[in-house]
Amino acid sequence: MSYGDPNNPYGPPGGQQPGKPQGDLPGYPQQPGYGYPQAPPVDPNAPYGYGYGYGGPGYPAEMPGGVKAARVMLWVMVGLCLIGTVLYSLGAAASNGDDFSDFESTLSDSQNAGIAWGIAVFSLVWAIGAAVLALQIRNGGNGVRITTLVFGIVTAVLGLFPFVFVGIPHLVMGILVAVFVGKSDGAAWFNRPRG
Repeated sequence: MSYGDPNNPYGPPGGQQPGKPQGDLPGYPQQPGYGYPQAPPVDPNAPYGYGYGYGGPGYPAEMPGGVKAARVMLWVMVGLCLIGTVLYSLGAAASNGDDFSDFESTLSDSQNAGIAWGIAVFSLVWAIGAAVLALQIRNGGNGVRITTLVFGIVTAVLGLFPFVFVGIPHLVMGILVAVFVGKSDGAAWFNRPRG
């Protein structure tokens, strides 16, 4: 079957000749300016989902879902670190005057309290770092992306090594933050032109 064949089911409707415009249908007059305005042109070479938006051609107009999820996970890390800070501070304050001679330990009470205070301060600093990165994600920039990527990787390593049981949520969230920020749509968000 050819295109001009009247029995061709994929040909023009109603036996119309190819290349001949059909014209207006009777009973349906054209109404100029009616309906929604025409959308701006989209770059056909841009990755899927990217068009002319806030960042210009080839950049996302809004924050991708993975980057939003990474920002939420950073805020969850802030909450967990603050809870850890409070718990370690309470433990350090409680151990300052107590005698833990019942336990087999090579460290003195003041050394145990010092370690607990050190972990509490480290947890507070880590919470502040996660909060700063979560706030900076909206602004973007390649430096913020690289810092967030490194922060996620270091969080995952710290969640795996010294704090095995309580660090599992940090391990999972650190890996996910690094993956979401490191993906191509995350790179497009952080590298978009800002003006």
